[in-house]
Amino acid sequence: MLLAFIAIIAGLALLIWSTDRFIDGAAATSRYLGMSPLLIGMVVVGFGTSLPEMVVSVISASEGNAGVALGNAYGSNITNIALILGLTALINPLTVQSKILRKELPVLGGCTLLSAWQIWDGHISRLDAIVLLSVFAFLMGWTIWQAVRNPTDELEAEMERELSSHTMPIRSAVIWLLIGLVLLVVSSRMLVWGAVFLARYFGVSDLVIGLTIVAAGTSLPELASSIIATRKGEFDIAVGNVIGSNMFNTLAVVGLAGVIHPISVNGEVFSRDVMVMLALTFSLFILGRGWGGPGRINRYEGALLLACYIGYTWWLIRSALL
Repeated sequence: MLLAFIAIIAGLALLIWSTDRFIDGAAATSRYLGMSPLLIGMVVVGFGTSLPEMVVSVISASEGNAGVALGNAYGSNITNIALILGLTALINPLTVQSKILRKELPVLGGCTLLSAWQIWDGHISRLDAIVLLSVFAFLMGWTIWQAVRNPTDELEAEMERELSSHTMPIRSAVIWLLIGLVLLVVSSRMLVWGAVFLARYFGVSDLVIGLTIVAAGTSLPELASSIIATRKGEFDIAVGNVIGSNMFNTLAVVGLAGVIHPISVNGEVFSRDVMVMLALTFSLFILGRGWGGPGRINRYEGALLLACYIGYTWWLIRSALL
């Protein structure tokens, strides 16, 4: 059991470190290959911050641990909204732009409803997974097309400054890219092995382990980047980071896991986890709406989100012990 705990802690630490190295190497390599700073920011960095969830879920599904894969995706979504937005709003109230309420949030709400509909029958088939991946590919293509047609100068300028301040030779960039990728796989295998071992040792489902330990661990990069963005007053980045990550988890992470191995789930996943995920997602419409002014998630609402996360985690632990 001690070895399993060590594997989880070391796996999480190595996962976070290797993700940073992979993103740095991939961004620098993409720059040398002529990719624009805008696309590097949207595609390379956007994918990179969600790589921990993807790699962990893919490895879990390939080894037949569908509970860890599904729990990691849905648990990360719950963690992103309740824990990450809750904590960041406590640090500094978040201003929510109307564009997010009009465009990004409705898309996330639709993706969440699609996942709830698919899991209604207790099974995610390969066809369901292909539908999720197709929707994800369409949204990514549409987003990139929109950005290229109407470039976001602020994002491109910010990415240009970031790349200029972290220059590295092409050889170093490729080496860090490869090292980061290899260590991502190694650390994910360590994490999955430790999580599954603990689940069997304590007699709880691997789904619960995925919803708690694994989900919280793989969400740490989003937590760090959101807190940093909030302290700088970059509220759009903090909120957009959560919405983008949740769409990636719902569509790409679950889709990839389902293509590798169809996922069978029991009824409590829909009645408990999916319902909590839906409620938190649509609560952002209410919390973020500005009544007579700009949208804002204040400290009281941040505390409410954080309380929801604590209550949900306690619910999971209590149900696992009964």
